[in-house]
Amino acid sequence: MGNKTLIYKQKVLDNLNESYRHLQRIDDSISELQQRYPFPLTANDFGSILQDKQMLAFSDQCIYRFSKLQDCMGAKLFKSILLYQGENVNKPFLDILNQLEAMNILNVDEWFEIRDLRNEIAHDYANHDNVAIEILNAIYKIKNELELTLNTINKIVFKKEFVREI
Repeated sequence: MGNKTLIYKQKVLDNLNESYRHLQRIDDSISELQQRYPFPLTANDFGSILQDKQMLAFSDQCIYRFSKLQDCMGAKLFKSILLYQGENVNKPFLDILNQLEAMNILNVDEWFEIRDLRNEIAHDYANHDNVAIEILNAIYKIKNELELTLNTINKIVFKKEFVREI
């Protein structure tokens, strides 16, 4: 392995660790919310969450960490795995996604749904309770798919199961 390969492998590892950290925080916040409110959340559930500062903090953390996770994966991790594989990343993002799909890392259509959800978060959801409920329920549904994507990347690079580092 040349120096570049080791550098790219370290970047993948760093990006994986960051991604797993965000995913763990999502899991933790959902776990806390689930102690009182079963998913999918309802309007009544969210009304109660809004009245409880701690539960509201967990819901905000879930949304924030999802946004950070999607950013990390899309902006850093995907390119680093391709660089590690010796691929050119100076191309449109759709081409990068198609390449990752060809490697059985992700589904392009599903990634665009995840990106759309992330873009919805970028808008001010705080004044729109129905949007916040939809976002939290969507994160709950897709978090396992994100973990599967991270685990697939890990298996490609490290040829073994990855234990989250927090």
